[in-house]
Amino acid sequence: MQAGRVLAKQLAEKYRYENCAVIALNDGGVMVGSQIAMELHCVLTMILSEEVLLPREAMAIGSISQDGSFTYNHDYSQGEIDELSGEFFQLIEQEKRTSMHHMNQLLGSSGLISRDLLRGHTLILVSDGLQSSFSLDSATQFLKPIAYEKLIVATPLASVQAVDRMHIVADEIYCLSVIADYMDTPHYYDKQDVPDHETVVKTIEQIILHWK
Repeated sequence: MQAGRVLAKQLAEKYRYENCAVIALNDGGVMVGSQIAMELHCVLTMILSEEVLLPREAMAIGSISQDGSFTYNHDYSQGEIDELSGEFFQLIEQEKRTSMHHMNQLLGSSGLISRDLLRGHTLILVSDGLQSSFSLDSATQFLKPIAYEKLIVATPLASVQAVDRMHIVADEIYCLSVIADYMDTPHYYDKQDVPDHETVVKTIEQIILHWK
């Protein structure tokens, strides 16, 4: 929340009276993004997605979003993706189905984020830290059909690789610290006080219902 307040002050100088929507990329992003949304007096929501993991692989092969769109993790080379997706095709498809079932349970009766409600807005993608560009790629894939005004990425922390990707996918970047040898995101926070995933999703669900 402290990191969110710092980012909020920076964004408010330009976007206080603009038509914005804050979209969290993860649970920690909801905590950061809530401060931005309050400062800009705009909606806060989240792109719900789950990673698809494979045996003996440290990184996820990809992620599936709440609308069923699947994004491969391009931290793998295309050759590695082709090899893994061929070898584990059945497992990947099963994990997709399991993840969709889980996300549908979490979303309950509210359904998906309506892309229509994001159209024409300045979209602010928010995370509590970006170790890689994986979540950015997943989010931009989800947002691709939307005719939005501008895409902004706001994060307290990011790796060099993530910042390089931001320059490609975003119109503007707000990043408090770029870290060369990025460890896991919780390492950089004094307090580990992010609520559990179910609590975060229930909060977002209520915000989406009010927005509709």
